[in-house]
Amino acid sequence: MSEKVPLILDVDTGTDDALALAYAVASPKIDLVAVSTVAGNVDVEKTTANTLSVLDWLGSCDVPVHRGASRPLLRPHRDASYFHDEGGLGGAQIPQSTRCVGLDRGPAALIRLARQHPGMLTLVTLGPLTNLAIALNVEPALPEMLKAVVVMGGAFTVPGNTTPAAEFNILVDPEAADQVFSAPFPNITAVGLDVTQRVALTRDDWDAVNADDSLPASASLLREVGGFAFSRLGRDQFSLHDPLAVAVAVDPTFIEVRELAITVEFVEPDRGRTRILGSGTVRVAASVDVQRAIEEFRRTVRLPTARHGELRTGAG
Repeated sequence: MSEKVPLILDVDTGTDDALALAYAVASPKIDLVAVSTVAGNVDVEKTTANTLSVLDWLGSCDVPVHRGASRPLLRPHRDASYFHDEGGLGGAQIPQSTRCVGLDRGPAALIRLARQHPGMLTLVTLGPLTNLAIALNVEPALPEMLKAVVVMGGAFTVPGNTTPAAEFNILVDPEAADQVFSAPFPNITAVGLDVTQRVALTRDDWDAVNADDSLPASASLLREVGGFAFSRLGRDQFSLHDPLAVAVAVDPTFIEVRELAITVEFVEPDRGRTRILGSGTVRVAASVDVQRAIEEFRRTVRLPTARHGELRTGAG
């Protein structure tokens, strides 16, 4: 493979997943090998259709997409349409893709690709961990086949964003998350709310993309997917949860970590809580270089930003 970092993204494509896809496609450091989908922000039919449409919008029609799990391991699916809108993309008006998904399903595709490229692939999970847990059950040797795993999920020293105890991705399938955090991955990093909530686009960014009709697809995607959060929900910022996890997969120096043992609670009201047991093998993000991470995203997707009343376009 090339000097680029070969990535597989496992997504539940809502709004921040879409921006993570834009970052992965635009980054000169990333070779996006494949994408798998899972039920999360919306149902798997929508996450799959959204993924295909976003990749086509970005000009990446050659990236294979594999539909994954339609529900958590043991529970009914719980979505986050309250933040991502009913369709999952914040009301984005982008063309529907006409291409087909890959023949094998998400967990099977992950195993196949890991076998074909042993020790070379980094998996970044941006939704519930159902696909990875299924893959681990089918192929227990999977941890030694992957170069690294980066999980966007968890709230380790801060409150959750869906319940006081839990971050959304972990809450949706806590059994899958516990299985993943307990597996013998030699290199696994958890990028949770402790750091992702600090890396955010602002209303200035939103105003800037709406003031510029000449943006590349990677930047104009924010105009499409940001409307629900910035306009209808009236948010002042849009956290880059998923893009930060992708950035960390390529450059771990964006964060500082603690090596911990993690367990996940299954029972209400603590369902989905990521509890620290002590020292261990999961590299949990404890701090982040906020400004460098934000500028990396803006620069990579060529996002215009408003500063002191003027527009500044990041170099692409």
